[in-house]
Amino acid sequence: MALSGSYFDVLLIGTGAVLAGGFASVSGLDMEADYEIYTEGGSNYPRYFFKNVKPQHLVLEQGVVTTVDSVSLLMGMVNQGMSIPLAGTIILRDSFGTPQREWTIVGAHLQKYVGPQLNSNQASVAVSRIELIHNGCI
Repeated sequence: MALSGSYFDVLLIGTGAVLAGGFASVSGLDMEADYEIYTEGGSNYPRYFFKNVKPQHLVLEQGVVTTVDSVSLLMGMVNQGMSIPLAGTIILRDSFGTPQREWTIVGAHLQKYVGPQLNSNQASVAVSRIELIHNGCI
């Protein structure tokens, strides 16, 4: 992968599908939880009870996907109303290709794929944006 500066290596694997590539920008590596608030009589402070974790959107932008057949398979399955859960890693690499930080993603499903704007007068990346909904990152 010949990208200048820092970049993210992404490898997500599911049953019969692999999504691998390098991306300039990754967002959605966060978590948000819902709590039930209970106000009890005689207490000055509310109690918080955990309800659930909200699914997050993993957004991969400005990159090159090295497994085109698998992306076609994932998009075809979404068109048919099916989805393959993906799990894998996202690795932040510096300009020398040395790993700096790693995240593990679980339960990711393809939500949106945006291809490049093709223009013969400009060099563009192979993928503009891939959005996945996931169950969490470690």
